[in-house]
Amino acid sequence: MLKIRPATPADASTIADFNHAMAVETEHLQLDRERLLQGVQAVIHDPAKGSYLVAESDDRNVIGQLLVTFEWSDWRNGVFWWVQSVYVHPDHRGQGVYKALYQETLARAQSAGNVCGIRLYVERDNRRAKQTYLSQGMHATDYEMWETDFVLTR
Repeated sequence: MLKIRPATPADASTIADFNHAMAVETEHLQLDRERLLQGVQAVIHDPAKGSYLVAESDDRNVIGQLLVTFEWSDWRNGVFWWVQSVYVHPDHRGQGVYKALYQETLARAQSAGNVCGIRLYVERDNRRAKQTYLSQGMHATDYEMWETDFVLTR
């Protein structure tokens, strides 16, 4: 039975490992492991930064994760929840792990009272992810993402 729960400090190392694997898999990036672990721990210890949900398998191993961060929308007088750092261990893909994580996120957002929507960004060529997000009722927007990054160089 799959269990979705908030991440705890004990999950930080696994989440950092998953984030590292995701960066290699999706963007061919090697992230600094210590910086990554510190970033994960910062979220777990400061709810103002965001929150991780993890998916736990029957044997109580973490097999997936999803991070929510926040963006204020003055146009909507509400908060967008941004889904980030989504990762499902390769051995558990196609088994509804992301769906369970997203459905829990959706339920929490709808009951929060101040959330105006859920957003995420996806790599331009990641067709599988796009199909997954479509299947959950999400749609592409008219916006492109632009940035100035002071940490990662591409």
